[in-house]
Amino acid sequence: MKDIFSLRLYTRVARLGSFSAAAREFGLSQSQASRVIADLEGELGARLLNRTTRAVVLTDAGAQFLSRIDPILVALDEAEQSVREGGDLRGMLRMSMPSSIATRTVIPALASFMAAHPELRVEVMLGDQPQDLIRDAVDVAIRLGRMLDSTATARLIATIPRVVVASPAYLDLHGAPDKPEALRAHRIVGGPASMVPTAWRFERNRQEVTVELDAHFTATENDGAVAAAKAGLGVTSTSEWSCRHELADGALIRLLPEWKLAAIPVHAYFPLGRATRAAGRAVVEHLVAVIRRDEGADW
Repeated sequence: MKDIFSLRLYTRVARLGSFSAAAREFGLSQSQASRVIADLEGELGARLLNRTTRAVVLTDAGAQFLSRIDPILVALDEAEQSVREGGDLRGMLRMSMPSSIATRTVIPALASFMAAHPELRVEVMLGDQPQDLIRDAVDVAIRLGRMLDSTATARLIATIPRVVVASPAYLDLHGAPDKPEALRAHRIVGGPASMVPTAWRFERNRQEVTVELDAHFTATENDGAVAAAKAGLGVTSTSEWSCRHELADGALIRLLPEWKLAAIPVHAYFPLGRATRAAGRAVVEHLVAVIRRDEGADW
């Protein structure tokens, strides 16, 4: 059997569907990476990948091999970690999360975690859009909203309030709504933070109101929706974490504070389930501890 390096390289080529992309990660040329995988296939006596001018695609044998070696590589990481003095984590930890929670909450909280594990490298993949977590070898994905992937292991790490906000300049021109139904007369900024993009649900004294709304401006990332509201383009609904600084400095004003919207759950997803590396589990424990400690603090 080829060395562990070959197996790790194969998993990245298989997930990325590209020799050149995987080669860059490992500091190799494309031809070197291709030669390593060809040697691996020769030793196994099976073609693992179909190469075309446009893509690299797993064969049936390659897919089966990938599913078998994934837990083995994780187990090797765990074995190394178990005997390492001091319990320091090392290697690469890949995380995926929306930009707003990353820049405002998670990345600041990672400083003390990385100081405790100086040999650990962390790569944070930002974006509000769905990703192929297995292909991208993500160890931990932080997601806001209801759980969408029932196949992944998940842990609820926080529940955060949802707020409705607008800028002072917008409110000077259009006035503030005095009840949820009055939002229909306002310009609405849409974004991925909305659990149901076309409807906002409010509750007060056990009275529930659902307001169907059409967005006049839409952003594909939540930070864009917050920026649009701050610029006076309209009213938006988002998590309190996403606009805490703007509320504190008066750039945004909270509307309808006596009405509650459904809180937003924050989950940590482990795409590989029980095979998740120790670093993935450790960083989530750290985030939970920091969030509990700083609950209500200005992130």
